[in-house]
Amino acid sequence: MARRRSKRAKRQSRQAILNFVLAGLAVVIIGFSFYALQPEPYDELTLCEISDELPPHTAVIIDKTDEYSEEQATLIAAIIRRTRDRLEIGERLTLFELDQYGQFDPRGEFSLCNPGRGDQVNALFRNPAQIEQRFNEKFDQPMERILEDLVIPKEAPNSPVLEALARLGQTEAFSDRAPRRRIVIISDMLQNSDVFTAYGGGGAMPENMPAALAVADATMRRFGNSLDGVALEIRLIPRQRYVDMQRGALKDYWDQVFRELGVTVTWRDL
Repeated sequence: MARRRSKRAKRQSRQAILNFVLAGLAVVIIGFSFYALQPEPYDELTLCEISDELPPHTAVIIDKTDEYSEEQATLIAAIIRRTRDRLEIGERLTLFELDQYGQFDPRGEFSLCNPGRGDQVNALFRNPAQIEQRFNEKFDQPMERILEDLVIPKEAPNSPVLEALARLGQTEAFSDRAPRRRIVIISDMLQNSDVFTAYGGGGAMPENMPAALAVADATMRRFGNSLDGVALEIRLIPRQRYVDMQRGALKDYWDQVFRELGVTVTWRDL
């Protein structure tokens, strides 16, 4: 009888120890999970995580050096919103307006990291309503305000598309230190600068077009390998007089230039 009680007491003691260990392990796991799932500190101005590493970056360039219709403006806004909706949490989105000098108008610039939506966070550790409010107030609403002006066309005499792309690749935030660099350019791709011009052929490719390899070499001499590794999506704005050239010989020409520059390019109509 005494021996039975002794065995029972030992079992109870071992079970108590096991329960204590399991409870301690649960506390450690919960504590670690709480710590691991806490959001990283972020910059209040950019909403980007404070880190020595750059976040993935998507840039949208609206070529406003030629006019487009109200219907096209509506499509442009829809493209930008779809681009926003595809962003990962922490990924940076920059909107640019291209001017006639191949520069980006700072008044039309939006460059923030996606802070995430309420339905993208773990409700056990973060408040989805607060996250959604932060997304709306600090990311979505500022983007919509910028969008109102970005989709208003402003015709200009020059269209330095290639220079603008290469110059973007030289900026710190979009340098080759940033992973998964992606550019969406909304343009007719009718380059018109001292690098080359697509005009002058009466709706066809001009006879004096420089070789695509020469254009790529000149671009690299001026801007370095700033575009190497970039994924480029071209949303083509068709121009009635040039549409066959845009979708044919000019597209082939651009493809050669971008291939030499290390750019992966896809084409889609607006």
